[in-house]
Amino acid sequence: MAESIIIRVQSPDGVKRITATKRETAATFLKKVAKEFGFQNNGFSVYINRNKTGEITASSNKSLNLLKIKHGDLLFLFPSSLAGPSSEMETSIPPGFKGFGAPNVVEDEIDQYLSKQDGKIYRSRDPQLCRHGPLGKCVHCVPLEPFDEDYLNHLEPPVKHMSFHAYIRKLTGGADKGKFVALENISCKIKSGCEGHLPWPNGICTKCQPSAITLNRQKYRHVDNIMFENHTVADRFLDFWRKTGNQHFGFLYGRYTEHKDIPLGIRAEVAAIYEPPQIGTQNSLELLEDPKAEVVDEIAAKLGLRKVGWIFTDLVSEDTRKGTVRYSRNKDTYFLSSEECITAGDFQNKHPNMCRLSPDGHFGSKFVTAVATGGPDNQVHFEGYQVSNQCMALVRDECLLPCKDAPELGYAKESSSEQYVPDVFYKDVDKFGNEITQLARPLPVEYLIIDITTTFPKDPVYTFSISQNPFPIENRDVLGETQDFHSLATYLSQNTSSVFLDTISDFHLLLFLVTNEVMPLQDSISLLLEAVRTRNEELAQTWKRSEQWATIEQLCNGASLFAQDGVQQHDHGSLKPLPPMFKQRTSLSLSSSWDYRRELPYLALPSLCI
Repeated sequence: MAESIIIRVQSPDGVKRITATKRETAATFLKKVAKEFGFQNNGFSVYINRNKTGEITASSNKSLNLLKIKHGDLLFLFPSSLAGPSSEMETSIPPGFKGFGAPNVVEDEIDQYLSKQDGKIYRSRDPQLCRHGPLGKCVHCVPLEPFDEDYLNHLEPPVKHMSFHAYIRKLTGGADKGKFVALENISCKIKSGCEGHLPWPNGICTKCQPSAITLNRQKYRHVDNIMFENHTVADRFLDFWRKTGNQHFGFLYGRYTEHKDIPLGIRAEVAAIYEPPQIGTQNSLELLEDPKAEVVDEIAAKLGLRKVGWIFTDLVSEDTRKGTVRYSRNKDTYFLSSEECITAGDFQNKHPNMCRLSPDGHFGSKFVTAVATGGPDNQVHFEGYQVSNQCMALVRDECLLPCKDAPELGYAKESSSEQYVPDVFYKDVDKFGNEITQLARPLPVEYLIIDITTTFPKDPVYTFSISQNPFPIENRDVLGETQDFHSLATYLSQNTSSVFLDTISDFHLLLFLVTNEVMPLQDSISLLLEAVRTRNEELAQTWKRSEQWATIEQLCNGASLFAQDGVQQHDHGSLKPLPPMFKQRTSLSLSSSWDYRRELPYLALPSLCI
């Protein structure tokens, strides 16, 4: 009887042992492999090497002995969808997650890109410590994994949180390739469908009862850096506080890109700030309903942007002569208040991070929080944060409350007849240095916060044009800055660039063209938005010759003439002459999308009536 041998075959689902003989043909052996793994005969390929070289074909003339396959050898099986020259690791779903994830979810482009990167930290040969040749490797120069905590701690400044994709690599590394790991979202609610007892508050069991939560400082973050494209974006936002002394709020629009300073890191690049309707005082902010919110998101998407975060000011002037502000947010007080953490958690829940590794199709969020506040040098600093996934779950299920008189503390709700709330704990150190577990009533919000570096580039980037006389920002009527056709005419008269794209490429101007009540261009501005997105002057000139722009010219002409007449009657001079782009026409050409029954904007300008 021929001597039996055992051959190991590794597949994306694990390793199995196949019993064979040395004289057995390759065809017979492959049939055993197909039966063991449940494949059709042509549904897979087996290779001698992991890099898909040395394929074993179904030959009846070659034995395993002839192929030099011995007892205990490890072969590599790839299903047909993974076979061929492409690398198995290029898929964004690690093999072990096949049964847990949601493969039909479309992830963000940056996530798809980073999932295909090597991510390892390559080091040069150390001339003092390395004793090998130029082609060798040792512990002093071998590449490190992207989640190496010792490497991150020795960066300048030290990095406390690994990137999310480095965290994924850590989960899916090792022998099992993360086969038994799933990115599950925390739930604080009672599971539905339990029929063995009455519903809460009359009954509950271990099957439907949510688990207790122990708050831990999150080891990873979904975004590793917030970068404003240029100082002008931030300065224009701060102008509101400088002129009024009241706090202000805005949404950050930009894009997610690779942050190369941290292995597999993600950066939120801010190109513009939209300021929604709000009421601000020196100590508070109140957001009002914004009927234009969906339109703004739609226009931003056509410009290649998305809502990446929110920003607010917490500034108190300390010395107006020196231009200093109070340094109030620090380790002795708080960095984010509990109420701000709850607001950040609510925003993050509304903007989830699409993830194919989670059964729910989403996990965490890339939505960031930026705060303009006083720094240690009593100058304005921008600080970036996110809240942890645990905080998101507590906020989503309405389990977290702010403490009125202690902004640095939150409070986990207690169960009531209307709602069951699981116990929430956090770990602390007592005066003797012992680690103790505390009930989160109250809880320090520092357990919920993840800090993010906020920077400005050395070489500014300009998605939109910068002007010394920019178009007014929306919802600033309290400053006397209004968006109307008179302000548009003034803007165009002060910006007489021969390049039309430079003049029209202003985020707030584009929003006005789309959302104004007299002549909204939502259905006819796609070509212009594409021109701005691609920086294509030819497309911009094509749109400039359209009927819509001709109508806008006439509306601006009318608004300017009305203002000019009113000023001249009171001997106040006249406005600057209109730029060459205003072609004089003998008749008013109305766009088909404009309701001609509405009054012209220059017929109702009370600020110009004296």
